[in-house]
Amino acid sequence: MTEEEMLVLFLKEDVGDGDLSSSIFAAKSISTGQFVAKGAGIVAGVDLIQKVYNAFSKEYGVGKKVTVEVKIADSELATGGSVIAEVKGSTQVLLSCERTILNLMQRMSGIATATAIARSELDDPKIQILDTRKTAPGLRQFDKCAVRIGGGNNHRMGLYDMVMLKDNHIDFFGSITDAVAATRKQLKRLGKTDVKIEVETRSAEQVKEAVVCNVDQIMFDNATPEKVKEFVKLVPKDIKTEASGGINLNNIATFSGCGVDYISLGFLTHSVQSLDISFQAQCVHGSSA
Repeated sequence: MTEEEMLVLFLKEDVGDGDLSSSIFAAKSISTGQFVAKGAGIVAGVDLIQKVYNAFSKEYGVGKKVTVEVKIADSELATGGSVIAEVKGSTQVLLSCERTILNLMQRMSGIATATAIARSELDDPKIQILDTRKTAPGLRQFDKCAVRIGGGNNHRMGLYDMVMLKDNHIDFFGSITDAVAATRKQLKRLGKTDVKIEVETRSAEQVKEAVVCNVDQIMFDNATPEKVKEFVKLVPKDIKTEASGGINLNNIATFSGCGVDYISLGFLTHSVQSLDISFQAQCVHGSSA
């Protein structure tokens, strides 16, 4: 599903067959307004303001093009009271789209802010911060975009673009060796031999087994910083390494210098603290319906 199709779906969820509240304004009524940050954080999703307005006008046939003047761009810091963007257009369009825009921007800005804080707390330029698949259904592309805006990187987008053999896969198959062999056989059958394979490990023995299997990436699951340092020594440089599980803002600094290529953080998207943003109408021109 394209981004535009997703935005139309979000609008229909809220507006349905028509906004009964905003319909009190005449079609010719024009207003101005501002999106204002009520707290400090990294802004994300600013480009969606215009896109949501365009999607609404196209889907519902209301209003001409809304103009958007961005004051704070994606990845930039907003403080309490900062104007993120100023808008002008159909009163109906501005009010009908308000909540959809805010829901997306607030969540994305919260994710971007958490990502930026995690990078700062880790303070290790040799380690990349990754997200996970622990996203809200329907919002994955927006959640993962927000992680990038905050200075992080995306892991796989879904189950289709990278193989990750987790503990359940391995336990069902009996060993890492057998699970990897079966995976490679299946990828060959599907004509997808270029897809990377990552294996989750829980012990030094499993790390060694994964190395022998020559996988692309090895995850150290729920390992302490001390254990991670031990495990990294077992892995050749051509295999990427990842620490994951139980890592949060309270302890991420302890993983600085541990030697992995990546640290994946589920809390970035599954425990979002949205950035508080409001839409403030400034002026309404035109009579009621």
